[in-house]
Amino acid sequence: MTAATHGAGAAPALSVRDVSHSFGSRKALDGVSLEAPSGAFTALLGLNGAGKTTLYSLITRLYQNRSGSIAVLGHDVRRDPAGALSRLGVVFQARTLDLELTVLQNLLYHAALHGLGPAEAKRRGLALLERVGLEARAKERVRALSGGQMRRVEIARALLHRPSLLLLDEPTVGLDIGSRRALIAEVRRLIADEGIGVLWATHLVDEIEAADRVAVLHKGRMLFSGDVAALRDRAGTDDVGAAFMAVVTEADAAAPGASAA
Repeated sequence: MTAATHGAGAAPALSVRDVSHSFGSRKALDGVSLEAPSGAFTALLGLNGAGKTTLYSLITRLYQNRSGSIAVLGHDVRRDPAGALSRLGVVFQARTLDLELTVLQNLLYHAALHGLGPAEAKRRGLALLERVGLEARAKERVRALSGGQMRRVEIARALLHRPSLLLLDEPTVGLDIGSRRALIAEVRRLIADEGIGVLWATHLVDEIEAADRVAVLHKGRMLFSGDVAALRDRAGTDDVGAAFMAVVTEADAAAPGASAA
């Protein structure tokens, strides 16, 4: 599958419409909407505490959305959870590999959860490990890998069931510069080669490129959703980081209770 296989009328990889979520009296998300197209890199940009992880937890049904709608390739996560989740691959911020199992064993266990038989799971697992440059480490225990290598294993695991949407929540946290660049490059290759949609949550603006889409989440509210050029135009600057901070600062200044200038 390539990006060209997705017609103009196809459902987006991810559609979030007017989603709110609270923890007791604290509202973590307030009427959030965004769209992540297939065959594109969409950056969910927000400072720590913006609500990115809460949104991911709703998309993956760790939490249940009680307002608004969330759909993966047109499959509503509340009405058709099996259809939605079967099209979704996830790399969470916290590493979730079993350190005592080998790299391949981690992949085979995940494949079994998706109903793949042993032979097909092994074939796909080895092919994906080759893709991420770790086929030579297939029989090693995960604990022998570096942080960047573990992230690549998690991406391979997330792709085993051939999802159409890949969610990554702050995937480069704790990685060195070289590992960060390699990981981002691999995800971008997946978009180009496989046509998948990617939603990449981050607070690091240097992970965003000019052709990407950007959604700015701040204190539970979506402040902007569109392409990088539109974000820069809105803020009147060519610098993505400055544009992001300008949008955030403007929202804070307009918030109820904000001090007058």
